Amino acid sequence: MRFVRGFGLSLVLGAAVQAQDRWQALGPAPISSGPYTGRVAAVACSPTDPNRYYVGGADGGVWRSDDGGVSWIPVGDLLPCTSVGALALAPGSDTTLYVGLGEANYANHSRYGLGIARTRDAGRTWALLGRDVFAGRCIARIAISPTTPSVLYAAVTPAGGFPARAAAREHPGRDGPFGLFRSLDDGASWQHLTNGLPAVDCTDVALDPANASVVFAAIGDIFGDPSNGVYKSTDGGNSFTRLGGLPTGVGRITLAVAPANGNRVYASLVRPSSATGGSASTLGVYRSNDGGATWASTSLGSYQSTYGWYLCTSVVHPGNPDVFFAGGLTCHRTDNGGSSWTTVTPPHVDLHALAFDAAGRLLCGNDGGVHRSANAGASWQSLNSNLGLVQFYAGLSVHPSNPDQIFGGTQDNGTNRRVSGTSWIGVLGGDGGYTGVDPTGARVFAESQGTGNLYRSLNGGSFQPVGSGLAGRNCFLPPFAIHPGNGLLMVYGTERVFRSTDGGSSFSAISPDLTGGGSAAIRALAYAPSDANTIWAATNDGRVQVTRNGGGSWSLVLTGVVGWPRTMRSIEVHPSDPGRAWVVASTFGGVKVRGTRDFGGSWNVLDGDLPDVPVQTLAVDDSSGEPAVLYVGTDRGVYRSVDGGARWNAYALGLPNVPVVDLIVDAPNRRVLAATQGRGLWQVKLLAREGVPTAAPR
Repeated sequence: MRFVRGFGLSLVLGAAVQAQDRWQALGPAPISSGPYTGRVAAVACSPTDPNRYYVGGADGGVWRSDDGGVSWIPVGDLLPCTSVGALALAPGSDTTLYVGLGEANYANHSRYGLGIARTRDAGRTWALLGRDVFAGRCIARIAISPTTPSVLYAAVTPAGGFPARAAAREHPGRDGPFGLFRSLDDGASWQHLTNGLPAVDCTDVALDPANASVVFAAIGDIFGDPSNGVYKSTDGGNSFTRLGGLPTGVGRITLAVAPANGNRVYASLVRPSSATGGSASTLGVYRSNDGGATWASTSLGSYQSTYGWYLCTSVVHPGNPDVFFAGGLTCHRTDNGGSSWTTVTPPHVDLHALAFDAAGRLLCGNDGGVHRSANAGASWQSLNSNLGLVQFYAGLSVHPSNPDQIFGGTQDNGTNRRVSGTSWIGVLGGDGGYTGVDPTGARVFAESQGTGNLYRSLNGGSFQPVGSGLAGRNCFLPPFAIHPGNGLLMVYGTERVFRSTDGGSSFSAISPDLTGGGSAAIRALAYAPSDANTIWAATNDGRVQVTRNGGGSWSLVLTGVVGWPRTMRSIEVHPSDPGRAWVVASTFGGVKVRGTRDFGGSWNVLDGDLPDVPVQTLAVDDSSGEPAVLYVGTDRGVYRSVDGGARWNAYALGLPNVPVVDLIVDAPNRRVLAATQGRGLWQVKLLAREGVPTAAPR
C-alpha cells in the first residue's frame, strides 16, 4: 500500500481499489440548451498562444484548454478547494499560473478559499501559498509586476453571503484581515499593505503596465464602508493616497488600466448593498486620462440590476485605450472612451470575467460558462464543450423505473434532466431548486426561486404551474418532499409547512411559523418513509422540529444547528423507523452530524474522526443491516461511516475536492449519487458494509 500526500490530504491507494470504485462524472458537461455550464468566475489567456486558456469555476476548480476552447481538462482537482476567485499568468508565460482560491463575488454560494496556488507547468503540479494568511477569505484579483515577476499583489475580500460572510461557513479566518497584500518573494511570504490603505475589502488591484511602481487599489466593501474608494501608490505599494474626483457612498469597485496607456484608468462603481443583497445598482463608470488625478463620468447607465455586488467586471482593449468593456447583468462596449455605448451581451447574462486572448478575441466568463467573440462582442461562440462546472442545488431526484433519468436544479441554469452519459437538457428556467418524482413515476416536480413557483409534469418534459395555497417567506428555493409510499402526499416549506393530498395541485398549512421570526424560513423537510404522519423540518435560523401526527402539533427538538441560509437536504429519516433521524450542520467548528432514536428527545454526536469541514447532507444505506451505513456530503467530497459515526473514510477515488450538496443512496441500482455545487453530478458503486474504503480521511 502506498500513500500520496499533498495539501493536507492523504489518499490511500492499494489493491482494494477497483475501476468500479472510482467516481464517474455524469455531467452536465454541458447542458445542451445554450450550451451552458456553471459559473466561470475568472479567465486567463496565454499572452503568446491564442489557443491556450485557463478558466476558474466559481466552485469548479481550474481548467485548461490547449485548442482554443474546443476541449478542456481539469488541472486543479487536488487543490484543497475548488472555489476560484482570480487567475493570473506570470508576464510572458502561459505555464506559470497563480490561482486565488475563494470566489470574491459575495453570493451565498461564493465560498471561502484556502490560499493562493501556483503552478509552473500549466497545472501538472502545484504549490500552495499563503494558506495561513488567506484561508477563510477570497481573492478578488492577483496582479503581477510586469518587470519583476516575483512581486505579487493580492486583493482580499470576505467570503460572500447574506447575512454577511455566510459562505465562509464559520471558518476561523473568515473575519480577516482584508485589503491589499504584497509578496516580494513569489508568494512565499505576504505583507498587509496598510500605509494609507484601509484594511477593508479590496475588490480589485491593477498596475501601470509601463511603470511597475504605480499600483491602483479598489477598496469596495459592498455594504458601503466610508473608506471605500480608489487608492494609488507610486512606490510599489509602500504607501497609498486616496484619489479624489469620484463619488462617495459607494459599494463594490472594479478597475481597469489600459495596457497601451497606463494613464487611462476606468473605475466601475456600484451603490452600496442592503443587508439582504438589494439596491446595489450601478453608480457610474468613470474614466481618467491622467492616472487618476481627475475623473470624468461616462454615459453608461445602470447595467447591473440591483446586484452589482455580484456582477462587476471590465477590461480595456490591449491596443486601444478608448475601447472598453463593462460587464454586469449585461455587457457594454464603448469605442470612444465612454461617450457612447453598444450592448454586446453574450448568450448568457450575469458576467464575472472579461479577458483578451493572444489573437485579440474577447473571452467572457459568466453564469453559463465561457463565451468568445472575435468581433468585439457583435457575436459570440460558446466554449463550453465538456466543461463540467454546473452548480447543483439540493433536491436531486431519480425516476423510479428509469435510473438513467435524473432531475436536478442548478444555479442560474434552471432544472435539467439527464438524457444519457454527460448529456442533459433543460426542462425549466430560472434558478432550479428541488425536484421530485412520485413513487409511481407519473408526476415530476420542479421549482424556480421564490415562494409558490412549483411546477408539475405528467410527461417528464412539459411543466405546468401548480401549488395553489402556498404563501410565506422562503430561503430562495423552498424545500419540498414527496412521501415515498404515497405520491399524492407532499409537503412544502416557507416559514410554515404546507401539505398537499392531491399530488401538488393544492396545499394547506399544517404548522405555525416554525422559525424564530424575522426573515427566517424552512430550509429542509423530510417525510418518515414508514409513517406519513411523521414529518421533520429544519429552519435556516437553526431550529429542528418534528410532528408525529401529521402537523397537529410540533415539537422543537434542536436549536442552534448552523447551516447555509439557503435550502439544504440536511435531515435524513431512517427507512423503517420514524423516530430515528440524522441532522447535519454546514460549518467549521462545532458538531457536524447528530443522530436521534427517540424523535429528537435525545441526540448523539456522530462526528467521530470526521475532518473539520462543513457537512451539507447525509444519506443512509440500511441494506447491510445494523448499524446503518452513513454517507455525508461535505465541502470536500463524500465520507462514509460503517460503524454509526465513530470512524469516517473518504469514499472512493476520483471526486475533486468539491462541495457535495446532495446525496442519494440508490440501493436498487447499487450506486451512490453525489450532486456537487461546481462539478455537476457523480456516481459510484455502492459497496456493502464489508467493502474496503478506497480513501482515508483527507
